[in-house]
Amino acid sequence: MTPARATVYPVSTMRRIGTTPFAFPDFRGATRRLVVANLLAYFVLAIALMAFSASAGRLAIWLAFDPSMFLHGALWQPVTYSLIHTSLLGTLFELLSLWFLAGFLESMHGDAWIMGLYAASVLGTALAAVALFAGGSFAHMDMAPALLTGCFGGIFGLLVAIGLLYGDMEFLLFFTIGIKARYMAIIYGLVAIAMLFGEQRMYAFAELGGALAGWMYIRTAPRRGFSLGLSERFYGLRNRYYRWKRRRASRKFEVYMRSQGRTVRFDGQGRQIDEDHDDKSRWN
Repeated sequence: MTPARATVYPVSTMRRIGTTPFAFPDFRGATRRLVVANLLAYFVLAIALMAFSASAGRLAIWLAFDPSMFLHGALWQPVTYSLIHTSLLGTLFELLSLWFLAGFLESMHGDAWIMGLYAASVLGTALAAVALFAGGSFAHMDMAPALLTGCFGGIFGLLVAIGLLYGDMEFLLFFTIGIKARYMAIIYGLVAIAMLFGEQRMYAFAELGGALAGWMYIRTAPRRGFSLGLSERFYGLRNRYYRWKRRRASRKFEVYMRSQGRTVRFDGQGRQIDEDHDDKSRWN
């Protein structure tokens, strides 16, 4: 038994730049890390399947996302499933789409923002699959839910980001058809909705979950990513704490100096006020 194959439609999108018909985004930063990680995972699994077919097949199932296994303790699967690729052609389309979409967004938003958006979309995809399974969607069917594999969830999140933030940007769909980003995102969303009525409803619902997670990330994440936003918040709190300590120490010093028959004054920032000079003379 091998994991079910993800149905991923190629998102071969390239931005038009001047008169150049095709333009490849820069292969750097988060884009390079994501593509290389998925590519290495594909070849490692492919070699393992050739050398240890049965054991590698069980390992692939163990790392793919199965909602039932996840609910019974396989907590690693929402992360590892995106690195499991079972089809050469599907993997090629996924990694090309990942390169083009992530590369374009990274040039506008930076490394941390892209990693946060991709991670949120991948996790949102898995959570949507769990919600569909827990809701009893497969209870009346004589079939088990498909295993989720591939990075299609992250790709949908990136696609939604481009459609929302750069809706008027024109891309080349399938390398030939010029289309605005917002319409491209709508088309892929409608395809996923149509798939809800077929046998691959698990993948379709999961794709929509990844798109929703991407949308939520765009609306809530700081412009340069959650990690930088959290670090800035931490340092801001730390600085406010130090300013409070300085003001508290200055008040204690004022009380002490009055007990010694002298008067000193401090401003609201805890800095001593020199009463012998006015403000202009202090700064000139």
